[in-house]
Amino acid sequence: MHTEKPAEPIAPGVTVGHVHLKVSDLDRALAFYAGVLGFEITQRYGRDAVFLAAGGYHHHLGLNTWESRGGPPPARGTTGLFHVAFLYPTRALLADALRRLVRHGIPLDGAADHGVSEALYLRDPDGNGVELYWDRPREQWPMTAAGGLAMVTQPLDLETLLAAG
Repeated sequence: MHTEKPAEPIAPGVTVGHVHLKVSDLDRALAFYAGVLGFEITQRYGRDAVFLAAGGYHHHLGLNTWESRGGPPPARGTTGLFHVAFLYPTRALLADALRRLVRHGIPLDGAADHGVSEALYLRDPDGNGVELYWDRPREQWPMTAAGGLAMVTQPLDLETLLAAG
């Protein structure tokens, strides 16, 4: 695998602070992100936009209809967001997320064990890809003999995950 080293690496403390999604129907998107996943609304801008967060942060997620009210999802085969990923702090909380999806009849596109993490893949009401996952502790990550990361994609046993919570 070829990797290019940046001229100057980004600071190691940099994280992804939030994602802002264009949606066609704000109430429908809120029913999913707040009603199903449980994000809390931190600020609303009338019928046009809303900010949501977990744990009292100002916002992890922005939803807006500024350019997309009533619009269709992007066509397959075009550029754009592949998925947004939400990191859960524990396996038990990922299991809780799975129970929420099941309770609301939200289908999964897939579920995978990546060695470093366990992940659930689905679509929001606008067709945006969503990944819900938790990371295993670093000392459990699979490594190559040379010390590199050895991520995998194997089926995730959903019954075992549900039993974790």
